[in-house]
Amino acid sequence: MAQARINAKASEGAQQQPQQQQQSGGQLRGRFYRSTSMADRSSRLLENLDQLELRVEAFRDAASAMEQEKEILLEMIHNIQNSQDMRHISEGEREELNLTANRLMGRTLTVEVSVETIRNAQQQESLLHATKMIDEIVNKLLDDLEDAKMRLMSLYGACTSDVPAGPIDQKFQSVVIGCAIEDQKKIKRRLETLLRNLENSEKSITLLEHQKSSVRQSCNSKQD
Repeated sequence: MAQARINAKASEGAQQQPQQQQQSGGQLRGRFYRSTSMADRSSRLLENLDQLELRVEAFRDAASAMEQEKEILLEMIHNIQNSQDMRHISEGEREELNLTANRLMGRTLTVEVSVETIRNAQQQESLLHATKMIDEIVNKLLDDLEDAKMRLMSLYGACTSDVPAGPIDQKFQSVVIGCAIEDQKKIKRRLETLLRNLENSEKSITLLEHQKSSVRQSCNSKQD
């Protein structure tokens, strides 16, 4: 009788062991399948983020291009208002054109586009330093136009990869290198704008001097 019970227990244990192994294997397979599924999801999410990163950069580039377009439009309107042609038309026509130019400038200014640049503390300090160096020259433009132009050209030479036409401000170059890439581009654009405005001013002064000389010559001829 006792032997029969022992044999029954042994048989029951032998039947339970394959069932336990089958359940254990199922759990392992379940964990394996879950891990594979998680990896797939992670890969898909990463791929989506990579695509979004490209769109974000394209979005920032487009906004930056709009910033530049706004600057260019304002500069062009300003140049028209201060051009020599505006001085050689009737007062009524000049007033009408200035009204149109002011209207266009006002509409341009209603468009607000701002692309913030992410900077660390060192880049922020470098930007402030570079801006201060440019402002110091701009504030002295009226004192010595030719000297200011030469100094601005030396600053611009420090920002371009092309072979500069004149000397380079090495100190300014080291400061600009410490700025963020986007700030470096903006600094270069600002210098380009300043130099263009100076060139236009010089042309206006030259034309004005030429006109004065012509008037003097005409007066002298009449006196003779």
